[in-house]
Amino acid sequence: MRTFETDSEEGTIALGVELARELPPKAIVLLVGNLGAGKTTLAMGIVKGRRVAEPDEVSSPTFTLIHEYGGGNKIYHIDLYRLDTARDVATLGLEELFDREAIVLIEWGERFPEFIPPQHIEVRIAQLPDDRRRITVLNL
Repeated sequence: MRTFETDSEEGTIALGVELARELPPKAIVLLVGNLGAGKTTLAMGIVKGRRVAEPDEVSSPTFTLIHEYGGGNKIYHIDLYRLDTARDVATLGLEELFDREAIVLIEWGERFPEFIPPQHIEVRIAQLPDDRRRITVLNL
């Protein structure tokens, strides 16, 4: 377990870039935190760090549920916030994505642990006073 603190959006993106360098080519990463904690901001940094898109091309997949970035090096960015039941999640075909040689970033995945493989990386993001974030990385 490693813990970091950032004090700005730019700092959170920079941390994501650093974490991206440590991720294996195939990884499932849960991004855990309250609304507004910075999950998508960290995803921007990971996508940038893997050189598949620029941060301004990354947005929360809240309504589309899944965004795909990259050509040969793929990153799938998933948001399960708007899904209410396991049946809803089952229709996404997550198992197929998990089998691909890709990084799969999942926001709100902790709501449906039955769909998350045991071999995953968890990143917990907590809001602190003064726009700071505490980011804890488990299993990397």
